[in-house]
Amino acid sequence: MTTKLIIDCDPGIDDALAIILALKDPGLDVLALTAVTGNLPSDRTAVNARKVLELMGEGGIPVAQGPLQPISREYPHDPFSHGDDGLANTALPVPTLPLEGRSAAQLIVDVVNDNAGDIAIAALGPMTNIALALELDPELPRKVSRMTAIAGSFGFTRYAWTQATGDNPVSEWNVYVDPGAAATVFAAGFALTAVGLDVATHPDVNLSQERFDRLAASGRPEARFATDIVRFVRGRGYQSYCALIDSLAIAALVHPELMTTERIRCAVETRGELTLGMTVADVRNHHRWDHLPLLEAVSDVDFDGFLDHLVDGLVR
Repeated sequence: MTTKLIIDCDPGIDDALAIILALKDPGLDVLALTAVTGNLPSDRTAVNARKVLELMGEGGIPVAQGPLQPISREYPHDPFSHGDDGLANTALPVPTLPLEGRSAAQLIVDVVNDNAGDIAIAALGPMTNIALALELDPELPRKVSRMTAIAGSFGFTRYAWTQATGDNPVSEWNVYVDPGAAATVFAAGFALTAVGLDVATHPDVNLSQERFDRLAASGRPEARFATDIVRFVRGRGYQSYCALIDSLAIAALVHPELMTTERIRCAVETRGELTLGMTVADVRNHHRWDHLPLLEAVSDVDFDGFLDHLVDGLVR
């Protein structure tokens, strides 16, 4: 059975690979890409989304742009660089595909309503566009069958904190960019599975040399693109997981058996001076705040299975 999919994204190197993985997966039917401000402003992420589609020869998928600024704060500085072009300086050609005339939020609403009950969303960036779509149609959560998101840190492993990607000690970048939007989406009632830094930045996400060599030996342009991205992040002193994070949200859709999840109560800190954007999970045995939003958070991954899925998909 094929899953119809909207990808809300901010490409960005890891978004680009996740988009490619989704396009190549026979179990997914990508109906739309919506570009959000996150790794780069949305005007640039919309360009990069179309570059990736053209790399893959996909001319029929609409790309819509969200607002340049987050809803709940000024756009923050990203301490991690995705290169001058936002795609690891891979110099993909300027796209010729047109930008969709509708806003990202409107495209989400329209595609969901055209496929109500049979559509999933992969949220790979800040949740600005999805929160705005909820303003247009508050009934979206009951029409979307599943949502996976790269969002938050939940304390399942030490990497939730040692690999924090927001510009404070305890936040994840996507939530940190627009914490108010994330808080809205968390509380909206989606069937949400959140992949946090606990697993997304785990050392076991890193490509082994054997898997990297398999990508490098492939004649597929998308496999060469992947190796260029991995070389870029390694050359800047980072580990290869930085290029693979968002692909976990795609894998969670098509291979949920690779993910171990826990149902937790969790909310987003929207005002803290030191903790803005922190995802606060209440896992107490007693006196738990049961009014906090309920979501599925990934606590462990079959990392070998995920990496096999990733490499197999890129070279197929």
